[in-house]
Amino acid sequence: MELRLKEVSLCAEKEFEMIRITDEVRAFVAESGVRNGIVYVITEHTTTGITVNEALPCVERDIMGALDRLAPEDYPYCHNHYLPSYGTIGGNAPGHLKSLLTGNHCVFPVVDGKVKLGSAADIYFCEYDGVKNRKYMIYVMGE
Repeated sequence: MELRLKEVSLCAEKEFEMIRITDEVRAFVAESGVRNGIVYVITEHTTTGITVNEALPCVERDIMGALDRLAPEDYPYCHNHYLPSYGTIGGNAPGHLKSLLTGNHCVFPVVDGKVKLGSAADIYFCEYDGVKNRKYMIYVMGE
């Protein structure tokens, strides 16, 4: 059994953004040497998400709009108070909730050395908490 792990760094250009990472995942699976198995894509942050959807700008706008309606910036969140453990005020509650809605990972089969995705499916890293340096992992397991 082969196990390969890659940590990828990225930085969003906007406060809230869906970044397509499908090509990076496909490339790592191809170079991993795994012919048949599974690939996991996992974010390392609680105010980011990993999700899968069709890569159309209108779909991306609709997804972000729906998430904004479900977790609006101006709601009186309990998280918006002084956090002694951080030494600051927690003001990123919408990011935590959006992350909860999109999830923190996705899993796909690897067949004949390729990620098995639907024809219109793309993998996204979603930033919900500003322009920050972030990381996600690609973990490939198989033979």
